[in-house]
Amino acid sequence: QVQLVESGGGLVQPGGSLSLSCAASGFVFSLWTMAWYRQPPGKERELVATISRDAGSIYYADYVKGRFTISRDNAKDMVTLQMKSLKAEDTAVYYCNRPGAGYGRDLWGQGTQVTVSS
Repeated sequence: QVQLVESGGGLVQPGGSLSLSCAASGFVFSLWTMAWYRQPPGKERELVATISRDAGSIYYADYVKGRFTISRDNAKDMVTLQMKSLKAEDTAVYYCNRPGAGYGRDLWGQGTQVTVSS
């Protein structure tokens, strides 16, 4: 089955750190750009970060620059989002995504909840 499975979410205090992982299967992972999105409660999904197939091109949303790090391991078919200095506004369901490039190939994981609270 072609799928993405996120893990690593949980409850963390403001200023704390958390690492999310996304395991990919059913496709040639190394050929695809990957992305992390998040959806805060009551809001639409928003792009957090992207990483190209060879990790040579990385994008971060302004609100996570310097705090989040996206990485990938093509040998393990896995993409990771390391988060530090977490803020309450980072609370969201975080989704792993394979952008479909407009060809109907968009692929989403089931999401993992991150809650930043004292």
